[in-house]
Amino acid sequence: MTETTVVLKVGMSCQGCVGAVQRVLGKMEGVESFDIDLKEQKVTVKGNVQPEAVLQTVSKTGKKTSFWEAEPPAAPEEKATETSLETPVNAEPEKKATDEAATTA
Repeated sequence: MTETTVVLKVGMSCQGCVGAVQRVLGKMEGVESFDIDLKEQKVTVKGNVQPEAVLQTVSKTGKKTSFWEAEPPAAPEEKATETSLETPVNAEPEKKATDEAATTA
């Protein structure tokens, strides 16, 4: 088996969560190295491992775990565009109302 790199998104909120992930990966056979980024909630595992096995092992911590997807930012961009179109429409009348109130007062 060749060396594989598996990148996971893991719902970690504190150093205790990081410790739990470190413990299970440290015991996992075939893991040569791993990097845990708490801020990004990203776990990168390198070694002679099967991606699905790494996912299952990290899932045993009770943390929400999924494969890190490189593509999904496309979908949030569409939502962001919709949101950004809605936001100015909703925000402008409030500003006008505030301006009118300031002018009237």
